[in-house]
Amino acid sequence: MKEEKIKENLMEKIVSLCKRRGFVFPGSEIYGGLAGTWDYGHLGNELLHNIKQSWWNKFVAAREDVYGIRAAILMNTKVWEASGHVAGFADPLENGEKFNTMFKTQIGAKKEEITTSYLRPETAQGIFVNFKNTVDAFHPKLPFGIAQIGKAFRNEIAPRDFLFRQREFDQMEIEYFVRPNEWQKFFEYWKDEMMEWMEEIGLDMSRVHDVEVPEKERAHYSSHTVDFEFEYPFGQKELFGLAYRADFDLKNHNLSYQDQDTGEKIIPHVIEPTFGADRAFLALLLSAYSEDNLGNEPRVFLKLKPTLAPVKVAIFPLLHNKPELVKKAREIYANLKQEIPNIVFDDNGNIGKRYRRQDEIGTPFCVTVDFDTPQDDTVTVRDRDTGTQERVKVTELKEYIKEKIL
Repeated sequence: MKEEKIKENLMEKIVSLCKRRGFVFPGSEIYGGLAGTWDYGHLGNELLHNIKQSWWNKFVAAREDVYGIRAAILMNTKVWEASGHVAGFADPLENGEKFNTMFKTQIGAKKEEITTSYLRPETAQGIFVNFKNTVDAFHPKLPFGIAQIGKAFRNEIAPRDFLFRQREFDQMEIEYFVRPNEWQKFFEYWKDEMMEWMEEIGLDMSRVHDVEVPEKERAHYSSHTVDFEFEYPFGQKELFGLAYRADFDLKNHNLSYQDQDTGEKIIPHVIEPTFGADRAFLALLLSAYSEDNLGNEPRVFLKLKPTLAPVKVAIFPLLHNKPELVKKAREIYANLKQEIPNIVFDDNGNIGKRYRRQDEIGTPFCVTVDFDTPQDDTVTVRDRDTGTQERVKVTELKEYIKEKIL
């Protein structure tokens, strides 16, 4: 099917698919919703989890120089004063008055003990306030990083474009600490690493562009920023960001680093790769969304990489009213589920409808138990992308599937 045809009303198609198939629902929908909030359904939560896990595996678990943490959302207000957020984290209103986009809250029960706090607008400060703790606990040598995945909150004036601009969202962020004279080298290094991960998860790289952010548009803490922008149906806009924060944060928090070998005391500079998990989710759906004709019928399918697909394999009996087929399909399902995560049993509707349903949620393989199975102990394995079918021995099925999806 022509690319131009697929692009018609693409956002509407994505939003509709997400609700219909249990990926994403409007927040508080039964009460009329709440602008800028979205709830992830079962399949959406699985896909979002897989995105985060892929990120964590690459940037934390597989490395020796990055330490993962999980900082509290609420922090002492002095953190936000020192970081410049209380004074400078604001968007302009139409009349020119500045509006601070941090959500303010109160801590304490008694009036005289109530203190002001904020829902964090970024995860970075939770990393910076744990810089000394990490150094004291693990004694890392420069360069090294601290990473976390967590919620951030911004009181957006005009949340819009589905998951693109929300009032609460998940950030995946690294603060990478380097010697001041090495920041440019590591800035380029992390730029390459970010591009590599985008390609690994299956983003359409022809729609990804790295853009130098001019000084007047950079965040107050940034000395140099590159935005990775994606061609969304509503325009080319920010997907991820890479910022050089210099020594802004550690200096403001009165933190330094002492070299274990030389005794030299310095304030490291910081390279910050920032990834929005929700924007990654949206860009991935837009990249994976496909339409074609299969068996002389139009179909929609998500061409997700098997490692990211929320469902890896669907097991079918050819007919749901044949007990011997259902029993065998259940046995195969139970056997595979012991070692293969995220597989489902599906006997709802006819076989054609089941294929279309699994295609639409991005399931890479469907396994069908049919009338030949009791005779030759084989099943039909169908490939999502091509629709081709292959007979596979039941005794060999587990290894066949594992080789394809893990």
